[in-house]
Amino acid sequence: MLSDFVIGGISGVISRTMTAPLELYKLQRQNTFMPGSSITAVVKREGIRYLWKGNATNCIRVFPQVGINYYVYAFINETVVTNINDEKTRRLVAGSIGGATSMILTYPLETIRSRLSLQMNKSHYKGLYHALQCIPPREMFQGMTLSILGYAPFTAISFTTYFSYKDYLQVNTKLDSDIVKILAGGTSGLTSIMITYPTDLIRRRLQLQNFDKNVPKYSGIIDCAKKIIKIDGYRGLYRGLFATCVKIVPTIAIQFFVLERLKSIN
Repeated sequence: MLSDFVIGGISGVISRTMTAPLELYKLQRQNTFMPGSSITAVVKREGIRYLWKGNATNCIRVFPQVGINYYVYAFINETVVTNINDEKTRRLVAGSIGGATSMILTYPLETIRSRLSLQMNKSHYKGLYHALQCIPPREMFQGMTLSILGYAPFTAISFTTYFSYKDYLQVNTKLDSDIVKILAGGTSGLTSIMITYPTDLIRRRLQLQNFDKNVPKYSGIIDCAKKIIKIDGYRGLYRGLFATCVKIVPTIAIQFFVLERLKSIN
Protein backbone atom coordinates (compact mmCIF):
# COMPACT_ATOMS: atom_id res chain seq x y z
CA MET A 1 0.00 0.00 0.00
CA LEU A 2 2.94 2.36 0.62
CA SER A 3 3.89 1.90 -3.02
CA ASP A 4 0.39 3.05 -4.04
CA PHE A 5 0.93 6.28 -2.10
CA VAL A 6 4.32 6.92 -3.73
CA ILE A 7 3.11 6.00 -7.22
CA GLY A 8 0.09 8.27 -6.88
CA GLY A 9 2.24 11.12 -5.56
CA ILE A 10 4.80 10.88 -8.37
CA SER A 11 2.12 10.73 -11.05
CA GLY A 12 0.48 13.83 -9.58
CA VAL A 13 3.72 15.84 -9.45
CA ILE A 14 4.74 14.95 -13.02
CA SER A 15 1.31 15.71 -14.50
CA ARG A 16 0.93 19.06 -12.69
CA THR A 17 4.43 20.23 -13.49
CA MET A 18 4.03 19.42 -17.18
CA THR A 19 0.74 21.35 -17.35
CA ALA A 20 1.45 24.18 -14.87
CA PRO A 21 1.06 27.01 -17.44
CA LEU A 22 -2.34 25.59 -18.37
CA GLU A 23 -3.30 25.54 -14.68
CA LEU A 24 -2.31 29.20 -14.39
CA TYR A 25 -4.38 30.00 -17.47
CA LYS A 26 -7.33 28.19 -15.92
CA LEU A 27 -7.09 30.13 -12.65
CA GLN A 28 -6.85 33.40 -14.55
CA ARG A 29 -9.97 32.66 -16.62
CA GLN A 30 -11.89 31.75 -13.46
CA ASN A 31 -10.88 34.99 -11.73
CA THR A 32 -10.68 37.66 -14.43
CA PHE A 33 -11.18 40.42 -11.85
CA MET A 34 -7.58 39.96 -10.69
CA PRO A 35 -5.05 42.48 -12.15
CA GLY A 36 -2.83 41.04 -14.87
CA SER A 37 -4.96 37.92 -15.21
CA SER A 38 -3.55 36.82 -18.55
CA ILE A 39 -0.64 34.69 -19.74
CA THR A 40 0.68 37.64 -21.78
CA ALA A 41 0.78 39.90 -18.71
CA VAL A 42 2.66 37.30 -16.67
CA VAL A 43 5.30 36.78 -19.38
CA LYS A 44 5.70 40.53 -19.94
CA ARG A 45 5.88 41.62 -16.29
CA GLU A 46 7.44 38.58 -14.60
CA GLY A 47 9.05 36.38 -17.24
CA ILE A 48 8.36 33.00 -18.84
CA ARG A 49 9.47 30.99 -15.80
CA TYR A 50 6.64 32.57 -13.82
CA LEU A 51 4.18 30.59 -15.89
CA TRP A 52 5.13 27.95 -13.30
CA LYS A 53 4.61 30.25 -10.31
CA GLY A 54 2.94 28.42 -7.47
CA ASN A 55 3.97 25.08 -8.96
CA ALA A 56 6.44 24.25 -6.17
CA THR A 57 3.67 24.70 -3.60
CA ASN A 58 1.31 22.82 -5.90
CA CYS A 59 3.73 19.88 -6.05
CA ILE A 60 4.10 19.89 -2.25
CA ARG A 61 0.30 19.71 -2.16
CA VAL A 62 -0.22 17.32 -5.05
CA PHE A 63 2.21 14.61 -3.95
CA PRO A 64 0.35 13.80 -0.72
CA GLN A 65 -3.06 14.62 -2.20
CA VAL A 66 -2.86 12.33 -5.22
CA GLY A 67 -0.81 9.83 -3.19
CA ILE A 68 -3.45 9.64 -0.45
CA ASN A 69 -6.19 9.65 -3.06
CA TYR A 70 -4.79 6.62 -4.89
CA TYR A 71 -3.75 4.86 -1.67
CA VAL A 72 -7.24 5.17 -0.16
CA TYR A 73 -8.90 4.30 -3.47
CA ALA A 74 -6.83 1.11 -3.84
CA PHE A 75 -7.32 0.14 -0.19
CA ILE A 76 -11.10 0.67 -0.23
CA ASN A 77 -11.54 -0.98 -3.61
CA GLU A 78 -9.45 -4.04 -2.78
CA THR A 79 -10.33 -4.68 0.88
CA VAL A 80 -13.44 -2.79 2.05
CA VAL A 81 -16.07 -2.89 -0.70
CA THR A 82 -15.28 -6.37 -2.03
CA ASN A 83 -18.84 -7.44 -1.17
CA ILE A 84 -20.18 -5.08 -3.87
CA ASN A 85 -20.49 -7.18 -7.01
CA ASP A 86 -20.64 -4.35 -9.55
CA GLU A 87 -17.09 -3.19 -10.34
CA LYS A 88 -18.14 0.32 -11.39
CA THR A 89 -19.99 0.86 -8.12
CA ARG A 90 -16.92 -0.27 -6.18
CA ARG A 91 -14.79 2.25 -8.04
CA LEU A 92 -17.31 5.03 -7.48
CA VAL A 93 -17.39 4.39 -3.73
CA ALA A 94 -13.62 3.97 -3.41
CA GLY A 95 -12.92 7.01 -5.58
CA SER A 96 -15.24 9.30 -3.65
CA ILE A 97 -13.78 8.27 -0.29
CA GLY A 98 -10.24 8.66 -1.61
CA GLY A 99 -11.01 12.10 -3.06
CA ALA A 100 -12.68 13.40 0.10
CA THR A 101 -9.92 12.10 2.38
CA SER A 102 -7.10 13.58 0.31
CA MET A 103 -8.82 16.96 0.00
CA ILE A 104 -9.39 17.25 3.76
CA LEU A 105 -5.78 16.44 4.60
CA THR A 106 -4.15 18.81 2.09
CA TYR A 107 -6.62 21.68 1.69
CA PRO A 108 -4.58 24.59 3.17
CA LEU A 109 -1.93 24.04 0.50
CA GLU A 110 -4.68 24.24 -2.13
CA THR A 111 -5.63 27.71 -0.88
CA ILE A 112 -2.02 28.91 -0.80
CA ARG A 113 -1.33 27.58 -4.30
CA SER A 114 -4.29 29.53 -5.71
CA ARG A 115 -3.11 32.76 -4.11
CA LEU A 116 0.53 32.38 -5.13
CA SER A 117 -0.51 31.71 -8.72
CA LEU A 118 -2.73 34.79 -8.98
CA GLN A 119 -0.44 37.34 -7.34
CA MET A 120 1.80 39.49 -9.53
CA ASN A 121 5.50 40.11 -8.76
CA LYS A 122 5.15 38.54 -5.30
CA SER A 123 2.84 41.41 -4.30
CA HIS A 124 1.29 39.48 -1.40
CA TYR A 125 3.58 36.61 -0.40
CA LYS A 126 7.25 35.83 -0.97
CA GLY A 127 6.59 32.11 -1.01
CA LEU A 128 4.99 29.16 0.76
CA TYR A 129 6.48 29.83 4.19
CA HIS A 130 5.58 33.51 4.08
CA ALA A 131 2.02 32.65 3.05
CA LEU A 132 1.73 30.22 5.95
CA GLN A 133 2.76 33.03 8.28
CA CYS A 134 0.39 35.61 6.80
CA ILE A 135 -2.82 33.76 6.03
CA PRO A 136 -5.10 33.29 9.09
CA PRO A 137 -6.02 29.63 9.78
CA ARG A 138 -9.69 30.34 9.11
CA GLU A 139 -8.92 31.62 5.61
CA MET A 140 -6.82 28.53 4.90
CA PHE A 141 -9.98 26.41 4.98
CA GLN A 142 -12.39 28.72 3.13
CA GLY A 143 -14.30 26.72 0.54
CA MET A 144 -13.25 23.33 1.91
CA THR A 145 -16.80 22.01 2.33
CA LEU A 146 -17.62 22.65 -1.32
CA SER A 147 -14.22 21.32 -2.36
CA ILE A 148 -15.01 18.01 -0.70
CA LEU A 149 -18.47 17.92 -2.28
CA GLY A 150 -16.91 18.60 -5.68
CA TYR A 151 -13.62 16.70 -5.56
CA ALA A 152 -15.09 13.48 -4.15
CA PRO A 153 -17.40 12.93 -7.14
CA PHE A 154 -14.71 14.23 -9.53
CA THR A 155 -12.32 11.53 -8.32
CA ALA A 156 -15.03 8.87 -8.26
CA ILE A 157 -16.09 9.64 -11.82
CA SER A 158 -12.53 9.89 -13.14
CA PHE A 159 -11.47 6.51 -11.72
CA THR A 160 -14.65 4.81 -12.88
CA THR A 161 -14.73 6.26 -16.37
CA TYR A 162 -10.98 5.84 -16.92
CA PHE A 163 -11.14 2.06 -16.60
CA SER A 164 -14.39 1.91 -18.59
CA TYR A 165 -12.93 3.97 -21.43
CA LYS A 166 -9.70 1.98 -21.36
CA ASP A 167 -11.53 -1.35 -21.54
CA TYR A 168 -13.68 -0.09 -24.41
CA LEU A 169 -10.70 1.18 -26.43
CA GLN A 170 -8.73 -2.01 -25.83
CA VAL A 171 -11.59 -4.15 -27.11
CA ASN A 172 -12.80 -1.99 -29.99
CA THR A 173 -9.61 -0.45 -31.39
CA LYS A 174 -6.12 -1.54 -32.35
CA LEU A 175 -4.44 1.45 -30.72
CA ASP A 176 -1.15 1.10 -28.88
CA SER A 177 -1.67 0.42 -25.16
CA ASP A 178 0.05 3.68 -24.16
CA ILE A 179 -2.18 5.69 -26.51
CA VAL A 180 -5.20 3.93 -25.00
CA LYS A 181 -4.14 4.98 -21.48
CA ILE A 182 -3.61 8.59 -22.55
CA LEU A 183 -6.93 8.81 -24.40
CA ALA A 184 -8.83 7.12 -21.58
CA GLY A 185 -7.23 9.38 -18.98
CA GLY A 186 -7.90 12.58 -20.89
CA THR A 187 -11.50 11.63 -21.63
CA SER A 188 -12.14 10.62 -18.02
CA GLY A 189 -10.84 13.98 -16.83
CA LEU A 190 -13.08 15.78 -19.32
CA THR A 191 -16.11 13.75 -18.26
CA SER A 192 -15.50 14.44 -14.58
CA ILE A 193 -14.99 18.19 -14.88
CA MET A 194 -18.02 18.69 -17.13
CA ILE A 195 -20.20 17.22 -14.37
CA THR A 196 -18.60 18.90 -11.34
CA TYR A 197 -17.27 22.22 -12.72
CA PRO A 198 -19.36 24.83 -10.81
CA THR A 199 -18.01 23.51 -7.50
CA ASP A 200 -14.45 24.14 -8.72
CA LEU A 201 -15.22 27.74 -9.68
CA ILE A 202 -16.97 28.59 -6.41
CA ARG A 203 -14.28 27.06 -4.20
CA ARG A 204 -11.62 29.12 -6.01
CA ARG A 205 -13.59 32.27 -5.33
CA LEU A 206 -13.94 31.39 -1.66
CA GLN A 207 -10.23 30.60 -1.37
CA LEU A 208 -9.44 34.15 -2.46
CA GLN A 209 -11.56 35.91 0.16
CA ASN A 210 -9.53 38.72 1.84
CA PHE A 211 -6.63 38.05 -0.54
CA ASP A 212 -6.95 41.16 -2.71
CA LYS A 213 -9.18 44.24 -2.87
CA ASN A 214 -10.34 43.21 -6.35
CA VAL A 215 -11.82 39.92 -5.12
CA PRO A 216 -15.63 40.07 -4.73
CA LYS A 217 -16.88 39.50 -1.19
CA TYR A 218 -18.88 36.37 -0.41
CA SER A 219 -20.30 35.18 2.91
CA GLY A 220 -20.44 31.53 1.89
CA ILE A 221 -21.26 29.00 -0.81
CA ILE A 222 -24.87 30.09 -1.41
CA ASP A 223 -24.01 33.78 -1.38
CA CYS A 224 -21.18 33.20 -3.84
CA ALA A 225 -23.41 31.27 -6.24
CA LYS A 226 -26.18 33.89 -6.01
CA LYS A 227 -23.85 36.81 -6.72
CA ILE A 228 -22.21 35.05 -9.67
CA ILE A 229 -25.64 34.28 -11.16
CA LYS A 230 -26.85 37.84 -10.51
CA ILE A 231 -23.90 39.39 -12.34
CA ASP A 232 -23.28 36.87 -15.15
CA GLY A 233 -26.37 34.67 -15.18
CA TYR A 234 -26.19 30.89 -14.80
CA ARG A 235 -23.47 30.73 -17.42
CA GLY A 236 -21.29 32.61 -14.93
CA LEU A 237 -21.04 29.36 -12.95
CA TYR A 238 -19.15 27.97 -15.94
CA ARG A 239 -16.72 30.87 -16.37
CA GLY A 240 -13.34 29.41 -17.26
CA LEU A 241 -14.76 26.02 -18.26
CA PHE A 242 -12.98 25.99 -21.63
CA ALA A 243 -9.63 26.83 -20.02
CA THR A 244 -10.25 24.15 -17.40
CA CYS A 245 -10.97 21.55 -20.07
CA VAL A 246 -7.80 22.54 -21.93
CA LYS A 247 -5.89 21.97 -18.70
CA ILE A 248 -7.65 18.93 -17.28
CA VAL A 249 -7.43 16.69 -20.37
CA PRO A 250 -3.60 16.51 -20.54
CA THR A 251 -3.26 16.62 -16.74
CA ILE A 252 -5.40 13.56 -16.05
CA ALA A 253 -4.12 11.80 -19.16
CA ILE A 254 -0.51 12.16 -17.98
CA GLN A 255 -1.46 11.28 -14.39
CA PHE A 256 -3.10 7.97 -15.30
CA PHE A 257 -0.41 7.14 -17.87
CA VAL A 258 2.41 7.63 -15.33
CA LEU A 259 0.42 5.90 -12.59
CA GLU A 260 -0.18 2.80 -14.70
CA ARG A 261 3.43 2.72 -15.94
CA LEU A 262 4.80 2.91 -12.38
CA LYS A 263 2.27 0.35 -11.20
CA SER A 264 3.40 -2.11 -13.87
CA ILE A 265 7.07 -1.63 -12.87
CA ASN A 266 6.20 -2.09 -9.21
